[in-house]
Amino acid sequence: MKSHPPNRLVYLFLLLLTIVSCSHKTTEVSIFAPITNPEIEFAVDELDQALASRGVTLKKSDDPGATIALSIIESDTIRHEGFEIASSQEQIQVSGIDLEGLMYGGLELAEQIRLYGIKNVKPTLQNPYMEMRGPKFNIPLDVRTPSYSDASDAGQNNIPIMWDIDFWKEYIDTMARYRYNYISLWSLHPFPSLVKVPGYEDIALDDIKRSTGEWKELYNLNGIGMGDAHILDSTETVKKITIDEKIDFWKSVMAYGKQRNIDFHLITWNIFDYGTEGKYGITDEMDNEVTKDYYRKSIKQLFVTYPDLVGIGLTTGENMKIDGKRTSAAERENWAYDTYAQGILDAAKEMPDRQFTFIHRQHQTGAKEIAEKFKPVIDTKNVEFLYCFKYAKAHIYSATEQPYHEQDNFIEDIQGMKTIWGLRNDDTYYFRWGAPDFVREFIGNMPHEVAKGIYFGSDQWIWGRDFLTKDSELSGELEIKKHWYQWLLWGRLSYNPEINNERFKALLADRFPNTDAEKLQSAWQQASMVYPVTTGFHWGRLDFQWYIEGCLSHPKPAENETGFNDVNRFISLGIHPKSGNQTIPDYVQMMISDSTTTLTTPLQVSLKLHELSDGALKELETLTEGTSKELAHTLNDIKTVSYLGKYYAHKIAGSTYLALYRETKDTAEQKKAVDELTTAFDFWKEYTAQALQRNTNPLWTNRVGHVDWKQITEWVAEDIEIANEKLH
Repeated sequence: MKSHPPNRLVYLFLLLLTIVSCSHKTTEVSIFAPITNPEIEFAVDELDQALASRGVTLKKSDDPGATIALSIIESDTIRHEGFEIASSQEQIQVSGIDLEGLMYGGLELAEQIRLYGIKNVKPTLQNPYMEMRGPKFNIPLDVRTPSYSDASDAGQNNIPIMWDIDFWKEYIDTMARYRYNYISLWSLHPFPSLVKVPGYEDIALDDIKRSTGEWKELYNLNGIGMGDAHILDSTETVKKITIDEKIDFWKSVMAYGKQRNIDFHLITWNIFDYGTEGKYGITDEMDNEVTKDYYRKSIKQLFVTYPDLVGIGLTTGENMKIDGKRTSAAERENWAYDTYAQGILDAAKEMPDRQFTFIHRQHQTGAKEIAEKFKPVIDTKNVEFLYCFKYAKAHIYSATEQPYHEQDNFIEDIQGMKTIWGLRNDDTYYFRWGAPDFVREFIGNMPHEVAKGIYFGSDQWIWGRDFLTKDSELSGELEIKKHWYQWLLWGRLSYNPEINNERFKALLADRFPNTDAEKLQSAWQQASMVYPVTTGFHWGRLDFQWYIEGCLSHPKPAENETGFNDVNRFISLGIHPKSGNQTIPDYVQMMISDSTTTLTTPLQVSLKLHELSDGALKELETLTEGTSKELAHTLNDIKTVSYLGKYYAHKIAGSTYLALYRETKDTAEQKKAVDELTTAFDFWKEYTAQALQRNTNPLWTNRVGHVDWKQITEWVAEDIEIANEKLH
């Protein structure tokens, strides 16, 4: 018998092992999921898709020893909505103490399989960090029952979308994947579009209408005037539907949400009578007893009509008056108690086995006064009373620490009660944002001991369907899918702030497999930080005081007729209190007095913006879009925002030098100012040109009006003229 050299034998043995292992490659995986429930079925479907992406078929089994087993258990370590994944050679076990946690465990396992493969599943125990995690959704139900955001392109484009069940199913599924567990719908006066109120049946509205009138650019900032004749006298019916069909529609939406562990809450501003048309003598006056009765019965009827509606919330202070005059906080709280509180108490008494949530925003009223007035609600066993506080005013993208709860003594005043922290994003409407380090630090800095949870959303934007993208294949997709990374970050890190950047990098690699995920993550992180670095320095805390993508505010805070924040406004406007920045006037005085500071100077802020923008642009040099249209738009957004960062870097430096010139009369400082502002003008043109490759403009917004990049370009050029002016 002929012998073979040892290395030849080893080669043949390894070849045989390879053939055997290939012939036994796993192509089918069994799953034991004995619970028949929509939440679990959703998780199993996600597992099926994840395995299919790996070429593996998922087969349901009655054997508890199946490859994957989902089960409800008793546990001292798993909390509500939490889960544990345990992995051995024989089985992957997903455990929860409730259906909600088991669903999230299934989603986590599906994600791991998709990212790493079934052989590389990592054991994990996760419990929710924030109990409530949801979007703030200003909802444009109908021109007759508007939200705050209706006087805008976002509002008018999305009215028909709000009555599309396919939109809501996709929206709810996506929210569940991102770990959000409630949706708050915000409206000035939603009742005529949602319920038939006993004794006020004639108010209920059939059909969905939108205005075709000639809108004004800007409206009252408190939501007043949305029912003016020029709006309501010219309307079109976008959908024929009866009030009974509307009720059936929203019942189905809320029921579908329940199947994904997503509750619905309805939150209002007050007092508005939109949609009532003066019927039954209803007005928006606080001392109108008919209005009080109508509101009280409307609150109760919401819960009677919608068995899956979990909560109601209110704001006191938007339009609460008597004979056109401003009222006191006590008067406003008395009205709110007589209407909202009594309404929910009526519902709670009639439905004692049902749990209700009552949310009172701490807005133009003190927390102690609220607690005293609403004590009967707080003491009702089947009503959970929660505060809501606008944690970062209108701009979460400003600083990772916020001072406003401290300034209002809010935590001390609520005396151990719980709040929902309102996280307002009135910054990123056009461009995709993604900075996990910022989100993780921001969430970590929020006072957790009093936190019931968060809501994340906007007043100047409606997160419905995209209408800005030029590409017909992408236009019309859900905003939360276009801006998927941003929404995923806030949802997932609110559930588990310990998720590291390696997981997010893996998600990027999975979504964009033909690019360098590490460079993409780095570029996206750096470009996204342009928002907080700029806004932390140029701090207009409310939505009408600053919109970064247009360098705009309402004309009044801009201190000019256009609303453009020119070089003079960049000198005069202050900084975010927790940003660690120094104002331009303080910097000028420091230079004159030859002193120093531990704060970040304006020129250092400028340098930081250069570093971020240049860093992102450097990473983009080797990234290609390939055939992915989404990646092409993402890279375009990153480049666009990087140019915006360069614009603000030069503008801040130019504003600083101009302020120095005005104080010292040194023409060398003026020349530096002109040079910086000239370069800023060049980058503004780069910014808008890059943006317009993929996006439409102008854009009409409800808080700062028309965002017309072509017009704004002329105003940007005027900064150079301002800097060139000689001192008298």
